[in-house]
Amino acid sequence: MLERLGRDIVTGRYAGRTFPTEAELAIEHRVSRSVTREAVKMLTAKGLVTARARKGTSVRPAAAWNLFDTDVLRWLLERQFSVGLLREFNQLRIAIEPEAAALAARYGDDEQIAMITAALERMAAAERSGSDTLDADIAFHVAILLASGNPFYVRFCDVVATALRSSILLTNQAKGRSANIRDHAAIRDGIVARDPEAARAAMRHLIGEVLVLIDRSEASAPPS
Repeated sequence: MLERLGRDIVTGRYAGRTFPTEAELAIEHRVSRSVTREAVKMLTAKGLVTARARKGTSVRPAAAWNLFDTDVLRWLLERQFSVGLLREFNQLRIAIEPEAAALAARYGDDEQIAMITAALERMAAAERSGSDTLDADIAFHVAILLASGNPFYVRFCDVVATALRSSILLTNQAKGRSANIRDHAAIRDGIVARDPEAARAAMRHLIGEVLVLIDRSEASAPPS
């Protein structure tokens, strides 16, 4: 029920319309009132709707939606023409992940750095065999956030993993190949060498290239 209503809201089904009452939703979707009530509570927590006494429930403006909620982010990224959102996400990444890489070089323990290397090796193996590198690529970036040792950066793991699924697919399609092993290896090498500046610069370069590819993809796309 949450998945259905969340998608409907994000794709604009209720734009300019009154959001149905719990009773109406229960009848439309053939579920109990208790199920509907719980789903609406979860939508409220995600910032998608608001409920007011004697005014009912209404959809909130998109600017109020919680983009750090992985469900909301996933629904947004699955919408058509979400290249602009991917750009904004990568603008956030370039402010966070280079510093996370620098912190990983400084504070990451041997086990955490081994996870980064393992993810890189999985990417390289998938590349050689012609397999999908997506999961290993995501694991690489998540491992760096974890190795930063900063609990605030660690909180971005789920958001980064969710958004990277769309971002990597778009950029790989734009460049006509899968993961750039060399650029990822430069990040890992900086971390292994305990060189924060090298790790930071390599991550900034990688995400900077992603932003260039996104701009090119949007420029070449047909008008919506």
